[in-house]
Amino acid sequence: MSDLSHVDETGAVHMVDVGGKPVQQRRAVARATVRMAPATAARLRKLPKGDALATAQLAGIMAAKRTAELIPLCHPLPLTHVDVTLEVGEDRVEIRAEAATAAQTGVEMEALTAASVAALTVYDMAKAVDKAMTFDVALVEKVKE
Repeated sequence: MSDLSHVDETGAVHMVDVGGKPVQQRRAVARATVRMAPATAARLRKLPKGDALATAQLAGIMAAKRTAELIPLCHPLPLTHVDVTLEVGEDRVEIRAEAATAAQTGVEMEALTAASVAALTVYDMAKAVDKAMTFDVALVEKVKE
């Protein structure tokens, strides 16, 4: 038997059956850090494409709501809350994405998708002025109540 939840004993991929699990309040938090030149960080609200932070916040929220369309074996979840915040540092943007639901499966993929797409949006908005940007994404917290 496979240790991977989306792979059966024959090696075939499948969507996990969560039908027998109870509906629970679930919450997850992910973070992303976009590293950039200090001059880029100082310009994020006045880039040629517009306000990168507002655009990235909306993109992250929209992405969380579409996670099941992007990740093939994710269950579509009724999200009860999505929050994406961006904080500009001297040479970086720290992104925090939180997602919540009352469902039979976790919401960490939605939080990770929100943080990832927000980071990608910052990158897209600023790439014309900083081609050396990098970013990373991580799950910070997963709670089942």
